[in-house]
Amino acid sequence: MKLTKEDVLKDIAALPANYKTKDIDKLIAGYVKNKADVSALRAHILAEQRLHRIYFYVSLKQIRDVRERMDFIDKNLLFEDWWHTDELIGFVSDLAFDTALTYAQRYILSGDPFIRRWGYVMFISKLCRGHASELLPLMKNDEEYYVQMGEAWLIAELAVCAPDRVYEWFRQNDLRYSINGKAIQKICDSYRISEEWKVRCKGLRETVKLRG
Repeated sequence: MKLTKEDVLKDIAALPANYKTKDIDKLIAGYVKNKADVSALRAHILAEQRLHRIYFYVSLKQIRDVRERMDFIDKNLLFEDWWHTDELIGFVSDLAFDTALTYAQRYILSGDPFIRRWGYVMFISKLCRGHASELLPLMKNDEEYYVQMGEAWLIAELAVCAPDRVYEWFRQNDLRYSINGKAIQKICDSYRISEEWKVRCKGLRETVKLRG
C-alpha cells in the first residue's frame, strides 16, 4: 500500500480534534501492519511537521536490521526544527559502537544543529555503556541550546556507569559553563546516580564556571 501526503492528511483529519501522540501512534501501527510505503511523504516532512513522525516511524518499524535502520536515518537527516530526533534512539541502540561512532563523528560537525544534537543523543541507551573514554572527547562548545542539552544529557548518561571518569573529565575539560552547568544539573536530577557523586559533581560548579 503506497500512501500519498493527501492520504495521510485525510487520516489525520479523521482523528479527534485535539488528537494526541498516542492517536498518531495508533495510525502508525495500522500503517505498519498493512506494510504501508510512506516514501512519498519524504518530500513534504519539513513543510508539514505532522508527517515527520509518521514518515520515520512507519519506515523504521518495517526495517528489521539495525544497520539498515541507521542507513535509513543517515539518508534522511531531515531534522530541521525537529528536536524529537530523540525518539529515534531506540531504533539504533543495538548498533555496533564503532559503527555508531563513525556516524557521530560526522554528525557533530554538521551545520544543522538538530543533526549535531542527534550525533550526541543517538548514544543515550545501552549503546554508550563502557564507552565514556571514546564519547567524552566528542563534546564541543556549541552555541545552540538544543545541542548543548543533547551534550549535557549524554554526559549525565555516561555518569550513570562511569561517574569517576566523568568527574575527572569535568575537572579538565575546556567547555563553556553553558554545557558543563547543564550536564551537572542533569546529573543532580538523575535517579540513577548516587547522592555521593551528585554532591561531588555539584562541588565543581564554581570551578567550571570560572573556567568558562
